[in-house]
Amino acid sequence: MPELVVIAEQLLAPVPGGTGRYTAELLRALAVTAPPGWEVAGVVARRSDVPVDGVRVLALPPRALVAAWQLGVPYWPGGDAVHAPTPLAPPRGRVSVTVHDTVPWTHPGTLTPRGVAWHRAMIRRAARRARGLIVPTQAVADDLRRWVPVRVPVRVAGHGVTAALSSGVDVADLPEHYVLAVGTLEPRKGIDVLLDAMAELEVPLVLAGQPGWGGVAPRGDRVRVLGRVSDDVLATVLRRASVLAAPSLAEGFGLPVLEAMAAGVPVVHSDAPALVEVAGGAGVCVPRGDAKALAAGLREVLSAPAKAAELVAAGRARAARFSWERAAEAVWGVHQGAGS
Repeated sequence: MPELVVIAEQLLAPVPGGTGRYTAELLRALAVTAPPGWEVAGVVARRSDVPVDGVRVLALPPRALVAAWQLGVPYWPGGDAVHAPTPLAPPRGRVSVTVHDTVPWTHPGTLTPRGVAWHRAMIRRAARRARGLIVPTQAVADDLRRWVPVRVPVRVAGHGVTAALSSGVDVADLPEHYVLAVGTLEPRKGIDVLLDAMAELEVPLVLAGQPGWGGVAPRGDRVRVLGRVSDDVLATVLRRASVLAAPSLAEGFGLPVLEAMAAGVPVVHSDAPALVEVAGGAGVCVPRGDAKALAAGLREVLSAPAKAAELVAAGRARAARFSWERAAEAVWGVHQGAGS
């Protein structure tokens, strides 16, 4: 029986971020949508303790696995086919790779130099040797071809909304009205611009996300930082928000935008191409890096209930067009027949 093996390392990353969510949800969806006769397994590098149920453990520890595949060592993690939800992938074979964004080329200053070099090298190799690439938006597909000679098929498959966000738990001390931003606190997310914009508004800001690279330091008496939150907490924080702000300088998809729209929360987002594509006109779009424009967009939603209601209706309709099952089907489209 053919088997698709999924590299699940991002589930154990110190800052899993959106790619951690993607890995977890894609694993589930791949199992649900598996073609007749196929099986799905997740694998991670060897650790003293692996807090992820239902995955296999490879012989190599994380750093050795990263180094081996970066150097081109043909270490195969098993199975008839492999999907890598990040550029961490075997150097050759029946492999598909998800490329989430082109930030290493378009905004290298928002990553560490080492991170830029690693991502560029691994994505270039995947674009030459993989069985196929999966990208979350057409914006990423187009941009990737500008920067990398792509010699393999590219499939566009958006993300979905996790079922866990339909529940929720009590969260103490949330303001009655607030602006919400969700994501790792790092320069690329535009948090500094959002903080400047909030100085012009009279509502609190709630940040759901853990610190990442770049030393972004939220400031101000009306800023509450929740850190990394569970899905149940995020569900509650999302549903109670007055508006979601997504001021990123660059994104490959922008999952919080989709999750907010599905939760019935109006969205104000930057004009990063992927965010524009995902929102599909169902949000208020403002120029990247423009704090005054961001403040004006947020004020428009906060002060006009009719506008907010219009955005909520449009957002729900837009979000209904996405699902994790569709993302999984794109991966299966690459690998159908790989086990024959």
